[in-house]
Formats: sequence, C-alpha cells, structure tokens
Amino acid sequence: MNLKAFISIIFLSIAVTVFSENCTLRHSTLLLQQKTIENNSEDHEWAFASQRDEIAPLHSKDKDGKFKGTTTLVLAGGGKEYANGGWVTVKDVQAGKYYRFKVSFQAEMVEQPDRTIYSSILWLDENDKKVSMTEFPPTLEETTSDGFNIIEKVYQVPKGASKARLELGYRWDADGSVCFGDFSFLEVDKPMPRNVKLATVLHRPRNSKGSHDNLEQFANLIDEAGKQQADIICLPEAITLVGTDQDYISAAESIPGPSTRFLGEVAKKHNMYIVAGLLEKEGEVVYNTAVLINRQGELAGKYRKVSLPREEIEGGITPGDELPVFDTDFGKIGIMICWDVQFPEVSRSLAMKGAEVILLPIWGGDLTLTKARAIENQVYLVSSTYDMKSAVFDLKGNIIGEATKSNPVVVTEVDLNEQVLWDWLGDLKNRVPREIPSKSSIEW
Repeated sequence: MNLKAFISIIFLSIAVTVFSENCTLRHSTLLLQQKTIENNSEDHEWAFASQRDEIAPLHSKDKDGKFKGTTTLVLAGGGKEYANGGWVTVKDVQAGKYYRFKVSFQAEMVEQPDRTIYSSILWLDENDKKVSMTEFPPTLEETTSDGFNIIEKVYQVPKGASKARLELGYRWDADGSVCFGDFSFLEVDKPMPRNVKLATVLHRPRNSKGSHDNLEQFANLIDEAGKQQADIICLPEAITLVGTDQDYISAAESIPGPSTRFLGEVAKKHNMYIVAGLLEKEGEVVYNTAVLINRQGELAGKYRKVSLPREEIEGGITPGDELPVFDTDFGKIGIMICWDVQFPEVSRSLAMKGAEVILLPIWGGDLTLTKARAIENQVYLVSSTYDMKSAVFDLKGNIIGEATKSNPVVVTEVDLNEQVLWDWLGDLKNRVPREIPSKSSIEW
C-alpha cells in the first residue's frame, strides 16, 4: 500500500468516526456490505439495496444509539464519488387515500445535500408493477429545534396502487455521511388548498409630471386589484422613472423613503403585498431595486438587481450582490428584475432557496426566456412590464392570466399545494433538485 492510499484510509476513518459520534452512533467504522440485509420488523423492515454491488455506499443500522427513539439508518460515501444506494422498505397503501411521508436526517461533509441525500416513493400494484412516476419528497427549508433536516410531503396514492416502495438514499459524494431516523408513513386527511391571488398590471406612464404622478397612476391600478382581493401585486421596473424627464440618478431615492411610504399606505388600505421597481440611492451608490411592501404597509425587504445591462452600467448604476427569498403569510417569494431573466442562475438560486413564486418587474424582455424560468424551476412567475407581457405563468410556462391595454389589471388564483405532473417526467418540482448537475461540473 502506498503512502497516499494509507493516508486516505486514515482520513476517511476519522471522518466517519466523528460523524458517528454526532449521530450518537456506537460503532467507530462502517462495514461495506455486499448483499441486501434481511428485513427486520424492529427497524421498520428496512433493507439495503444498490443498483450494483460495486457502487454500494457504506451502510449500517444503529440499534443502540437511537435517533428520537427509532433505529438509525446510516450511509456513507466510503471514498467513492460514484457511490449510490439506500435503505428500502415496502408499505401497504390504499388507492385514493393520502399519506404523509416524513423522515429526519443529519448529514456530515456533504457538498450538495439536495443532490446527494434523497428519498423516493414508487407506487406499485399488487403484482409489484409500477403504476405511476416515482415521487421525490422534498427537503424542507426549515430544520427541527435540535438542528435536524426534514424530508416531508403528503401524497395521494394513485389509482391502481396497493404498495409503496420507499427509499432513503445517498449518492455521488465520496466523503460525506448521513444518518436517517424518526421515519413515518401514515394515512392523513386530504391537505387543504393553499390558494393565493397573484396580480399584475400593464401600464406605462407617458409625459408624466414626475415620480409622484407615476405613483398615483399605479395606485389606481392597485385599487382595482384590491377590489378583487389580490394577495400580492407586481408592478414594473423603475416605476418612478418611466415617462418622466429624469434619469437613473435623478430618480433615485432612499429606501425606505417617500415612494415606499406612499406604496405602504396603498398596501395597508387593501391588505395586500406590493412588489415594485424603484431606483435606490444609498450614499454615493445607486441601485436598480425592487421593494416588497407587506400587508401592514411596512417595508418587508428589498432586492438589488444583480444582472445589469450595458445601458444601466453606463448610466451609473451599481449591481447588487444578494439573491434574497422572502417569507410571506402564503409562502416564500423571490424577486428578479428585467435583465436577470436572461440568466438561469438567478431564478435557479431563488428556487433552490425555496421560492414558490417569483415576481419579475421588467421593462421589456424575451417571453420565451420568461417562460423557461418558470418551467426549469417549477415556480409560478408574475411579470409586470411596459414592453413584454404582464402575465402570470404556471409551472409549465403557460400564461394563465394576462393584463392587456383593455384590461390592465389581472388577478389570478393559484394553489401552491397543487402537484403538477408532467407526462413521462412526473413531479419536476421535487425531482429537479435531486438530479441537478454537480457544482464541480459547472464551475467556470
């Protein structure tokens, strides 16, 4: 054995030992097992399986060190970048009923947890034949009070299914480890819809007297959305600049400032969230910014445009350097501004941070790219524009609500809990994060 190989083995042993202690494991090493472990009712009848013995990750059951009162199922890369396998069990189900899949886990030294640590559900008939696409329950953004991650989702059993093959897996990370525990798969009531009314406007001020005149024009449109009880409305980019004789710098103001105070009063009046594009001045710097005003009329957050076109750079604007996601009372939202839509990295980052709806104040842009951002991230997208389409796009990129010159305000209701299934592909929303390219493969 050469020195490099010896050092690698020692390093891996130390990493696994440390991880085991963190998961309250009693064993100091994990033994590579080449054959499927026999089922044991004491630990939920979990059995190890891998596509091939050669790529099987290290695996072990910890029956002494309990994870919230349950046997801990452990997987580790074992030095294999190609490791792939997991713990499997089969449960009886009833077609048409709803079941909640839930498991907690703790990971160590895993570079991309959403990609490496996964769970899946395969629906089978009484003859063990697949009856629908495989489901991939998501990892929640929230963690438990003691720091454990949670994979959880409620599913309706498809027609013809009588069994569910459940898997807790680990793949494609040589150095990491994970322990699963606190598993449950129980029948529950049908989930309540999570409906939200998304609004957008199509309006371009012309020959405006100034920024306040623009705000009053948009306020009239917000009033129309308020009559329809919209939950959130998206206004276009730079609403205090368009149609005036100002430039980027002269139209800029502090945030919070006069425009956010004005919009706050309108938001409070209608108990509505507002997203609007403004020009922000902070000290010597000017940003192209979008603000989020909450139902109480308060500034709940702001996003500074990270992708600047040449015209804005030459006009003296500075790019932002953060892509925040905001919590609302109906779900998580992200914001992009105009030129951001050209770059898939912006919307992908927001989606990976949990955004369910992306609001897009935009001057004008490419409609195909706008649809693509909704499709590739499986989010609802709301654009508000001067020169494109002000619309609500669903998870398949379809326009399900469009503001027009004759009808400049549109309010569209969607259910954020509704599962969208694609032909041959299934639930892309939760599948995509599990199959995303590795970070190392897309580094520049």
